[in-house]
Amino acid sequence: MAGTAVSGRLAWRVARLAEIRQETPTARTLVFDIPGWPGHLAGQHVDVRLTAADGYTAQRSYSLAAPANGDRIELTVQRVADGEVSEHLTGPYAVGDPVEIRGPIGGWFVWRPTDSPPVLLVAGGAGIVPLMAMIRARREAGSKALFRLVYSLRTPAELYYAEELRRPYAGLDITYVYTRELPEGQSGIPRRIDVATLNTAAWPADFGATTYICGPTGFVETAADIMLALGHSPQSIRTERFGPSRD
Repeated sequence: MAGTAVSGRLAWRVARLAEIRQETPTARTLVFDIPGWPGHLAGQHVDVRLTAADGYTAQRSYSLAAPANGDRIELTVQRVADGEVSEHLTGPYAVGDPVEIRGPIGGWFVWRPTDSPPVLLVAGGAGIVPLMAMIRARREAGSKALFRLVYSLRTPAELYYAEELRRPYAGLDITYVYTRELPEGQSGIPRRIDVATLNTAAWPADFGATTYICGPTGFVETAADIMLALGHSPQSIRTERFGPSRD
């Protein structure tokens, strides 16, 4: 099982696309077969490398979207304008096509089925991906750890894993926060995650919960600061962030 792997010490493996699931108009889940995959933990990520016919390469990191499943892994990729990797993976890339993958990477931002404390997951947009791997790992392991998810997104159309998250999950409570457009029929106004949101949705500080926050850098910093202000210890807050960049 993967632990705190360092990407520079890992070998590139050739993977082939086995399945595509469209999540939103601009994001898709890609299911890969990778012979000899060593396994991974929920919350880890991989490096993906594309090589052009002239030898030019482009590389990008993506979180794993599902728990370990033999030689099969899942990534959910959001198309980024002018992104060398994401535009290919969400465009002409087809079932059977190869790609190089290196990993798994990361050992801090992970959840294990043996972990028993309550969990708060705070996702901003595409930051839901590694948190969804944790939700799925909990379900598959039959864990009794209590989970709460706060998922901030701009519009209902950008909801990843919509069908799956709408199913009832015993021990999982979900709070959605829409920043630009509310679902049809929902009252109120669009808003961002704030102190009131997390004060209501988070576990009390004395519960000893672990908080995982993933999303754009500004979002992660704001959410982490709020959790600290609510009395949660720095050691209980784990963050994974991404910034606006080209692939």
